[in-house]
Amino acid sequence: MHSAVRAEYPAALFAFFAALPAAFTSAGDAADGSRESLAVGGQAVIEGIMMRNGGTLSVAVRTSNGAIVALSGPWRSCFTSGLARKRWLRGFPLLIDTMVNGIKALNLSASLAAEAEGDKLKNWQIALTLFGAVGFALMLFVVLPHLLTLGLNALSLSGEVEELSFHLWDGLLKFIMFIGYIACISCVPDIRRVFEYHGAEHKTIAAYEQGENPVTAGAAAAYSRLHPRCGTTFLLFVLSLSILMHAALVPLLLSLWTPESALLKHAVIIVFKLLLMAPISALAYEAIRAAAGIRAFLPGLLARGPGMLLQLLTTREPDYRELEVALVALKEALGDTADAAINTPPYERRNLNHPAV
Repeated sequence: MHSAVRAEYPAALFAFFAALPAAFTSAGDAADGSRESLAVGGQAVIEGIMMRNGGTLSVAVRTSNGAIVALSGPWRSCFTSGLARKRWLRGFPLLIDTMVNGIKALNLSASLAAEAEGDKLKNWQIALTLFGAVGFALMLFVVLPHLLTLGLNALSLSGEVEELSFHLWDGLLKFIMFIGYIACISCVPDIRRVFEYHGAEHKTIAAYEQGENPVTAGAAAAYSRLHPRCGTTFLLFVLSLSILMHAALVPLLLSLWTPESALLKHAVIIVFKLLLMAPISALAYEAIRAAAGIRAFLPGLLARGPGMLLQLLTTREPDYRELEVALVALKEALGDTADAAINTPPYERRNLNHPAV
């Protein structure tokens, strides 16, 4: 693997967990004919951007020789049952679909970024980095806060795991770790560059949604790098709901069955918390969709404001070349549905089934 890509791949993967793709939070939005109702979403990848528009996926990457390559194809779903698209159930299947397609896009971008060097990603390197990042995320945001809260309990600063104070401390520690994690990784040069592409994604989508015609890099540059549909807001909803559900359901579980061994007891609780990610993500998805639909100023500000503030960490101001890549991704995602000219530099278009992919 090319050395620059080897360094940037894990960086982009850690950024992926800090700023969930907006392709998730925009999935399934109603289309009333307006540009905003199309709800294009995306994510930053290595030297590029992935965007989704309904059933279409596009990935645009600037390779090491300066050329832009765009891939397009169908958005793949892991769930075919209509039940998985029902309200109050759809959140978790959509989250899984987004993570699968997002990581696929990340892998494609890594391959394209290294392509000009005649190198190729090895599957074992991708798998090792992926499992390491997922394991680190679970340890940091689920296991470690629980263990630290146990330490506070030993110091008589929190109650037992059956009590509300335990889960309040656990939730506070999750918030601190989450924000601290984002603040720390945003200082890493490779991740800062990924966050610049994140900002470019927001700016180009905003320019299109606000009626620019043509949509150009110059026009997009004038828009904010913050966007109300960013998946970062979803993560805040997840953290908030996890506090409430853990406080209510963990004591209920222990009232039904409490292992005699303290070690087994807390191991069961941690596994239970991991399993609760499915209903928590489903509720958070409905919450963020409801928040996006609030038009009144003050309630809308309260619902979306914290996520917008957090985007100050997960986005950076992009340069002109990064905006050009974002415009290519947007053009490929919209295809024939675009009702405005999207001015892009010359680029190579490929299908996801291209032999070189």
